[in-house]
Amino acid sequence: FPEMLSNPKLVLVQGTLNVVMKQNVTLSCLSEPGSPPVRYTLFKHNQQVSVLSRSDLTPALFTLTIRSASDLGEYKCKAECNNSKGGKYSNSLYFSLIEPISKPVLSSPTSQAKKGQNVTLSCFSENGSLPITYLFFKGTQNISPQKTMQKREAAVIFLFINSLSDFGTYKCKANNSFPNNTKYSNPFNFTLAEERSHSQPLIISLGLILLLLIIGFALAIPFFVIPLYKASE
Repeated sequence: FPEMLSNPKLVLVQGTLNVVMKQNVTLSCLSEPGSPPVRYTLFKHNQQVSVLSRSDLTPALFTLTIRSASDLGEYKCKAECNNSKGGKYSNSLYFSLIEPISKPVLSSPTSQAKKGQNVTLSCFSENGSLPITYLFFKGTQNISPQKTMQKREAAVIFLFINSLSDFGTYKCKANNSFPNNTKYSNPFNFTLAEERSHSQPLIISLGLILLLLIIGFALAIPFFVIPLYKASE
């Protein structure tokens, strides 16, 4: 019988490999072809978890609850005939933990802009399992296709300030595979930059010249005005 066993296949039939705490998952282990009865043993990190025997060609179903970090990692199963030694091992499956995302931060290198200017907005969640998907809004209307980031980096969009209506309130939202975990950012507003008048530099220059004349006159008093005053006495 041992020679007639094939390497069993370990398959996830309920749940996901990316899990949250207290999540239930079901693994199926089956060796085919194989001659029953067959004993199936599930291992976690090379430690025995459970043993099931099958008297027909139906798979052994192992239901687990992910309760702590020690339940994560590699799982595999072993198939062997009841009256034999040794056995054959399956492929491995790996469970990893999904972490919820933190509130994203919406920011820009500048908070002031003027009409006709290009600006950028970046949205970033510091914590949470990757990938993270970002979407940008102006008011309640989305203003860009969603951006899915595979690395721990911000999503960035480029905007053109074309009119006063572009100075509204912007937001972004972020989510990942953690269930029911969409988070919205802080609001961000661009303010209209004051445009300098063409005459302003001229006024500043004239003011500086006048100030220099006053200082020069004050410095000249001890040398010219006082001696003339004494000479007239």
